[in-house]
Amino acid sequence: MELLSFGKTGWGDELLIATMMTIAVSITAMIIGFLFALIFTPLKLSKSKFLNLIGNSYTTIIRGVPELLVIYLFFFGGSGAVMYVASIFGYNEYIEINAFITGSFAIGIISGAYSTEVFRGAIQSIDKGQFEASKVLGLKKPVHFFKVIMPQMLRLAIPNLSNVWQITLKDTSLISVTGLVEIMRQSYIAAGSTRDPLFFYSFAAVLYLLLTFLSMKLINKLEIRYSRGY
Repeated sequence: MELLSFGKTGWGDELLIATMMTIAVSITAMIIGFLFALIFTPLKLSKSKFLNLIGNSYTTIIRGVPELLVIYLFFFGGSGAVMYVASIFGYNEYIEINAFITGSFAIGIISGAYSTEVFRGAIQSIDKGQFEASKVLGLKKPVHFFKVIMPQMLRLAIPNLSNVWQITLKDTSLISVTGLVEIMRQSYIAAGSTRDPLFFYSFAAVLYLLLTFLSMKLINKLEIRYSRGY
């Protein structure tokens, strides 16, 4: 256990910081994905063929492309796009986008594609009488969505959102290719320095399992909270 001690002789403090980074990226990506889902879910449910096409294209493309490829596209393509825009204004130096921002945004878009499908299914599962009652009461669309539809949607969506969270949490291991030091990257560095890859990769697996276990405990409490009265 000396390898996991804190200080100069062990890797405990580095792995703790890496774990905090993994949690930060996961939460940020989940929030970004949630925002994308709020935008694209209405498009997928829209009666407009054009808006429906936009929503379907987003979920089909993102879910059909490997997650690692999406991260590469945003990490390398994002820098190229920013440099191109900067060159228009006369700035021709190399610009590198922050790895945390790139990784969180890329994983957030992936998370958003799955969350969109979860929200779509949840809304379609709500009794049609709820929509009709809102119209009869004359509720405005924002009030109708946030006061009537969204609470019921979350109750139905939380079980499937737990799966999206687990996917998002595990996908953070892929952003190690951008140089961001999270659990997987730090385990790789520690394994290379100590020449003990089995120990550090096994410990990384334990950390991911621990995060998943604690997450599921929290999600189960949320599920119970939103299911009160049913």
